Amino acid sequence: MKKYKIKICTGTLCHVLGGSELPMLRNYLPDSLKKECEIRGSSCLGYCLDKALTPPFAEINGEMMEAASIEKIVNELKRLDKDE
Repeated sequence: MKKYKIKICTGTLCHVLGGSELPMLRNYLPDSLKKECEIRGSSCLGYCLDKALTPPFAEINGEMMEAASIEKIVNELKRLDKDE
């Protein structure tokens, strides 16, 4: 079973506001994390309905991340992996 379940929003709003790079996440993961991650796209995670939040959005094990970027996701995965 994968240790980290990552969902990335591939909806239009997230794509236009910086998420177009997120589907390439696996290419930027350190080798030590690649086999630990399950990455899936979602046409919309629904967070864009809250105007106070900043797209693009992603989830790591169900926890929402706003203003997501490859760098931000990788850094969070490294932090989580170090904490365990």
